[in-house]
Amino acid sequence: MTILDQIIVNKKKELDILKAVTQAKDLENSVLFGRSTISMSDFLLDVNKTGIIAEFKRKSPSRGIINSSSSVSEVTSGYFREGASGVSVLTDTQFFGGSNADIAGIREKSQFPVLRKDFIIDEFQVIESKSIGADVILLIAAVLSHREIEKLSALAHSLGMQVLLEVHDEAELGKLTPNTDIVGVNNRNLKTFEVCVENSKAISQKIPVDMLKISESGISSAGVIKELKECGFKGFLIGERFMTSIDPVNAFSEFVKELI
Repeated sequence: MTILDQIIVNKKKELDILKAVTQAKDLENSVLFGRSTISMSDFLLDVNKTGIIAEFKRKSPSRGIINSSSSVSEVTSGYFREGASGVSVLTDTQFFGGSNADIAGIREKSQFPVLRKDFIIDEFQVIESKSIGADVILLIAAVLSHREIEKLSALAHSLGMQVLLEVHDEAELGKLTPNTDIVGVNNRNLKTFEVCVENSKAISQKIPVDMLKISESGISSAGVIKELKECGFKGFLIGERFMTSIDPVNAFSEFVKELI
């Protein structure tokens, strides 16, 4: 069983427990459920921004603890202040050390687009994402059928959220739907967790020209971003590059200076 398989098995168990004690209507009554969302696409296309979706991540299955001391509110606000087009927040607890409270906590004080990065496999999680203040949800093509993606994407749109569909190879592009707002090419193999940025370059020309595309994982330098821009990428999701620093915001700020 791969790490991804283990994560999905655990996620299904968590959902069974959660749905036994919480109903969708409870989520819809949350303070944040009725808020207007912020377009991640608009911020990615803003020439005054960097195109970087800066990620807050405490740990990962491949690296273990990455950063257990930084404040999610301070780091994400700092990312945006220094030029990030948006932020990504891991909410999976067991494998990534996150929680729904991470997004809910920053949402009350911030006005920048927030991507909820988790392993969404059920409509309940889409409603939950809206209830905690997410503007964008991540759907992973590797773990969902085309029909499931259609259903989850349509629900997200009906709630005013955008959809980032993550693909890992050309075959998964067949799961794109009209409700896909952003295509993310993950350079990390979810079975082996090995990273290769060339994956984005290889797939880039196969993505429909009218789709907003971003590259995810393994982007370690400004030079890589410049190469990816030449392939048509408008966004770049980066996490560990900054989170491994004792001061993630400063690490982000220094990285941005290299883009100039």
